[in-house]
Amino acid sequence: MKKSLLSLVILSGSTGFAYAQSNVTLYGLIDSGLNYTNNVQTAKTSRGLVGGHQIAMIEGGSAGLQGSRWGLRGSEDLGSGLKAIFVLESGFYSNNGVANQGGALFGRQAYVGLSNPIGSVTLGRQYDPVVDLYGPFLAAPQWGGYMSSHPSDLDNALNTRRINNSIKFRSASYRGLTVEAMMNLGGTPGSFSSNWIWGAGAAYANGPFSIGAGYLNIRNPNTSFFGANPNAGPATTNNLGSFGSATSPESNPVFAGYASANRLEIAGVGAGVTLGGLNVNLAYSNTRFGDMGSASGPNPLGYKGTAAFNNAEINAKYQFTPSLLAGIAYDYTRNGGAGGKGGANYNLFSAGVDYFLSKRTDVYTIAVYEKASGTDSLGQSAVAQITGLTPSTTNKQVSLRVGIRHKF
Repeated sequence: MKKSLLSLVILSGSTGFAYAQSNVTLYGLIDSGLNYTNNVQTAKTSRGLVGGHQIAMIEGGSAGLQGSRWGLRGSEDLGSGLKAIFVLESGFYSNNGVANQGGALFGRQAYVGLSNPIGSVTLGRQYDPVVDLYGPFLAAPQWGGYMSSHPSDLDNALNTRRINNSIKFRSASYRGLTVEAMMNLGGTPGSFSSNWIWGAGAAYANGPFSIGAGYLNIRNPNTSFFGANPNAGPATTNNLGSFGSATSPESNPVFAGYASANRLEIAGVGAGVTLGGLNVNLAYSNTRFGDMGSASGPNPLGYKGTAAFNNAEINAKYQFTPSLLAGIAYDYTRNGGAGGKGGANYNLFSAGVDYFLSKRTDVYTIAVYEKASGTDSLGQSAVAQITGLTPSTTNKQVSLRVGIRHKF
């Protein structure tokens, strides 16, 4: 009897200590909606591309405001301002329940680390500095969703791809200034530089003005970056992997042809101003597939040198009431081609309205129009390709979406 009482007292005390010193939060969101899209590719024949109009239920992570997810976030107070922190976040398709991010259990984020008043150091699968510090100035993460992101999210500003095996430092805000640095060691025996990824960035906010910039340098991007999800292996001659697909190489015509790049560099800078309910942002990014012709991936068109994308965006949103906001954006992308071959232009117009039924539930609509011209990375006439959707049969494409999002 005494042993039982003693055990109960010890257990009660331990439980109280754990409760007082640590916390774990379950969170998530579900985003789903209906899309109407014209000129959707269905096949490729000797006479050209075949397609038609499409009405489909599409998950938020493909065309909506945010990808559906659930996660656990926790911290433990270690004393003297030091905390242990962790995040485990799993993505899924709300329309069928299938795991997103290639089927990874915690494919969105999975990291553990330490934080104090100076900043935090975390290890695991994480977002990069371009996503964290440049991305917030774009329409996509604010109100436009995946449909309004840059063609095929080529600069990764909407975190389509994460960095595995990464070490990341993020400072606390000091008089409005935040800095961030990240590194992935690659882990290739006998070759320190293979699959190596590093990046850095900074952001500053003062009153109505804000500015942010991020940079990412990726070695062997075909495997280390585009092949970072479990079921997205490196591209081969007959299987373009994350760059496209075996059955429809046009699934990513924007940069699928540059799979042999030995280096990928992304740099982005954005600035914004908020005046009352109005917020206006300007953003620019440069994405470079360099040292093409390496053994990193297939190169059927014999590319050499560098293919550079320049992207410029202007967007604005207005908060009419605490429950209603609307936004518009224009984005221009120029691919200068590679080795004197090709070159394409993409013009993207977006508009959206978001109405909050409560703090956790909102309904929204997004309209996107894209027009392409020139020759794309696959050496063919450029077709429109709204991010997250099947490419067009022509150089034009329109998609309209009505969706609902619930956070918990």
